[in-house]
Amino acid sequence: MLLHYTSTRTLNLMSKLIPDSNILTTMTFTDILPSTKTIASFKVPDYNSGKLEVQYFHHHATFTTTIALYKTPVVDATATIGTPSIAFGAEAGYDPTKGNFTKYTAGISVTKPDSCASIILGDKGDSIKASYVHYLDNPKKSAAVGEISRKFSTNENTFTVGGAYAVDHLTLIKAKLNNHGRLGALLQHEVIPKSLLTVSGELDTKSLDKSPRLGLAFALKP
Repeated sequence: MLLHYTSTRTLNLMSKLIPDSNILTTMTFTDILPSTKTIASFKVPDYNSGKLEVQYFHHHATFTTTIALYKTPVVDATATIGTPSIAFGAEAGYDPTKGNFTKYTAGISVTKPDSCASIILGDKGDSIKASYVHYLDNPKKSAAVGEISRKFSTNENTFTVGGAYAVDHLTLIKAKLNNHGRLGALLQHEVIPKSLLTVSGELDTKSLDKSPRLGLAFALKP
């Protein structure tokens, strides 16, 4: 059901029955304030599952705040600022009842026509990851990837190299290998528009006596 209050403000109200016999209701308010969207959702009769989200959009920045309306509410916030060539982002979660942060992450990315590089500080400052992607041809059908990550609490370093190749506009192949000897590969095919079939596998090259891990997934989108 779509209701129009004025020419600039819109309320979109949607309800649906979910598997646990609750009714999920979502209300979306657009442009209550300029460049904002407010989303409120809750389950009936489980009223302790409510969530309120406020989004702000700008040409060079976005900001989102989410409040879980539980007995012990948790506040999540994300922010991104930048241009098509360079962007900064941060994410944090705060638990007011305990007075501490549940998570915080920050990152920077630099994008060029033939490459992309990023650095991400995550796990509440316990890990850092730097990655680089270089496209090997103009249509960007093939790419080489390198990644270095470090976990400070365990002094563990991981180096990963990999690549991707688009066989055609429907089929993508990826492969990667890290310094711990883990070799992974993935084949992804768009069976019908917006619906993906993915076949993946992983092999520990340092323990060839172990059976490889295989996976199959199908994502169907309306």
